[in-house]
Amino acid sequence: MSVDSVFRTRSLGVAAEGLPDQYADGKAAKVWQLYIGDTQSRTQEYKSWLVSLLKEHGVRRILDVACGTGVDSIMLVEEGFNMTSVDASDKMLKYALKARWERRKETAFDQWVIEEANWLTLNEDIQKPGPGFDAAICLGNSFAHLPDFKGDQSDQQLALQNIASMVRPGGILIIDHRNYDYILETGRAPQGKNIYYKSDLTQDIATSVLWVDSKPHMITLDYTIQVPQAHIENVPEVSNFRLSYYPHRLESFNGLLKAAFQGKMEHNVFGDFQAYSPGQARAPCYFVHVCKKTA
Repeated sequence: MSVDSVFRTRSLGVAAEGLPDQYADGKAAKVWQLYIGDTQSRTQEYKSWLVSLLKEHGVRRILDVACGTGVDSIMLVEEGFNMTSVDASDKMLKYALKARWERRKETAFDQWVIEEANWLTLNEDIQKPGPGFDAAICLGNSFAHLPDFKGDQSDQQLALQNIASMVRPGGILIIDHRNYDYILETGRAPQGKNIYYKSDLTQDIATSVLWVDSKPHMITLDYTIQVPQAHIENVPEVSNFRLSYYPHRLESFNGLLKAAFQGKMEHNVFGDFQAYSPGQARAPCYFVHVCKKTA
C-alpha cells in the first residue's frame, strides 16, 4: 500500500471494533443532516418505491443497519413499520435519538428501537427477533463506507453475512451502492438528479479516485455546501467536508451478496428504482439490490 493510501485511510477516523466513523468530529454529521433535510425531503419516487416494495413482501419489522441521522427510519415509522435502527456513529445517532424523544408521545415512535451497532459485530450488538427481521435495509450508499483495508474484501463479506443473518427466511435485504463502474471508467459520477433527496442547499461535489497497485482503492467525494447560518452554529457559511468510499463494482458486489446468502436468495438489481439491464443507454446513478432469502 502506498504512503498516500495509508494517510487517506487513517484520516477516516475509526469507530468501535474497527468500523470507520467519518462523522466522528460531529461537523460532517451536522452539515449532512441539514443537507439531506427531513423526511419530507425524500423524493416521492424513492418513498413510493420503497414503501410499495416492503408492503408487497408483507414486511412489518425492519432493521435499518445504517440509519445515520434516522431520516429513512423516521419515514418508515410514519408509514406504520416497526423499526429497529442501528449505526456505528454516535454522532449521527444523536439526531435519531433526538427525533424519537421529541415524538415520544406517539406510540410508534415510543416503540422505535435505536442502538449503536457495528456491521462487523452485528450479531453481538443487537438481538435478532425470533427467526429474524422481515427486511433489512442499507441505503444511501452507506455500505461503501466500509473500506477494504486487507485488500481481500473479507470485512465486506463478514459484514454482509452478518446483515443477511438478521433476515428471516422469506424476508428481504435492500442494499445499494453508487454506480462505481461508471465513476471508475469516466472519472465522474453519472449525470442525473439525486434519487434519494432533494436538497435546497447550493452544492458542489468533486470526485476523485485513489488507485493502489493499479486497483481502485477509494473514491473520495469532496462536498462544498452553502450553509445558512440560521440553521447551524459554529459551522462556516461555506462548509467543506470529505467522505470516502470503497468502490464496489456491480459484478463483484453481486458475488458478495450471493456468498452472504450462501446462494439461497432471489436477487434483483434495479438502476435508480427501475429494472436494470446491462448495457442500457442511460447509466444509473445508483444500483439497488433486492435479495429475498429462500428457505
